[in-house]
Amino acid sequence: MVGAILGDMIGAPYEFDRGEKTKDFPLFSKQSGYTDDTVMTIAVAQALIYTRDLSDEKICDELERSMRKWGRRYPYAGYGVRFREWLFSDEMKAYGSYGNGSAMRVSSAGWLGDTLERARHLAVLSAQVTHNHPEGIKGAEAVASAIWLARNGSSKEEIRNYIVREFSYDLSRTCDEIRPAYSHVESCQETVPEAITAFLEGQDFEDVIRTAVSLGGDCDTLTCIAGSIAEAFYGVPEALTDECRKRLPGDMQEVLFMFDIVQGRIIPWKNK
Repeated sequence: MVGAILGDMIGAPYEFDRGEKTKDFPLFSKQSGYTDDTVMTIAVAQALIYTRDLSDEKICDELERSMRKWGRRYPYAGYGVRFREWLFSDEMKAYGSYGNGSAMRVSSAGWLGDTLERARHLAVLSAQVTHNHPEGIKGAEAVASAIWLARNGSSKEEIRNYIVREFSYDLSRTCDEIRPAYSHVESCQETVPEAITAFLEGQDFEDVIRTAVSLGGDCDTLTCIAGSIAEAFYGVPEALTDECRKRLPGDMQEVLFMFDIVQGRIIPWKNK
């Protein structure tokens, strides 16, 4: 998940086409902070950590509870109008969105699914509580699939072929072809393919991040998605992981710590 959060932080200053569409920029500045992408990534992860093996109904109930809890705890993170309305309602259900929010918050599903099929299913559940339009669900599923494949040793060509075959996204364009006309758009269908393409072209984790930012558009979300896949494929340099964690409040750091324990990256101390 650190890759997704770093993408959010690094891309945030250049959202709304405020960048110069170049890979040459400082990775961090005073404006490099987390947004709604990070808050909801944390919320989904916390929900799935504790419910991933329960019934679909219980998973969805916990996803709704967790997302509302975290969204209300951080109410000024930059939510869309309809999602914000959902956050602060206790009764409002899914509202047919195909926005890219379903894809930017899904990274934990790609890590917590024991099989590709399970990762895809968790992604569907994480999307449909709000973004139950077919394109919203498809975007989340595609990103979780790419993460699962990347962390399980698939090559970039294998990942590309799977995404094209299963989700019919156009991954034939290069970033150089996308960049000139690409502008701020918040749909899955016009963010997820571009983010995956940035991952496919990047040469290492940092280069994926720089490539995604250079495309412009909804830069924090696009780079969040690209970074989530890049982490699974390349890992994240320790210096960047440290930079990410120190920019997060303590409650978010606690979720990342628990996520690492579940993933076996940290073995908690036990009495002998």
